[in-house]
Amino acid sequence: MDSAVILPPDYRPSDKEEYMNDMQLEYFRQKLLSWKKSLIGQSMDTLDDLKQGGLNQPDQIDRASLESDKALELRTRDRARKLISKIDEALKRIEDGTYGYCEETGDPIGLERLEVRPVATLSIEAQERHERMEKTYDDEV
Repeated sequence: MDSAVILPPDYRPSDKEEYMNDMQLEYFRQKLLSWKKSLIGQSMDTLDDLKQGGLNQPDQIDRASLESDKALELRTRDRARKLISKIDEALKRIEDGTYGYCEETGDPIGLERLEVRPVATLSIEAQERHERMEKTYDDEV
């Protein structure tokens, strides 16, 4: 991919273009990088909050509420960490030319799906197959 692609500010991928052309790849690369930057910023805010402490509240109810809030925030950050890993994987797929294609079938994932879930690795059909298989397995266990 040519990294010198400059996107117009109002650019949106369209089905009228060649699928995963340089403009579309750059669009999704920028979208992924922006998302990653936002998640990292939120994580830094969480670290700052945790460093502030505050668990030495004299009131047990206040302390319990604060501990519960911190635990929820840490679980949220753990999900963000996993999402950052998926974003990094998607950025690698952009570089190696496999981004936007289903890892099972090789078919295009589709612009609409990628717009909503830019880290998607499966087409909707393959994802639905996976979910049906998981449900069948869960029902058997």
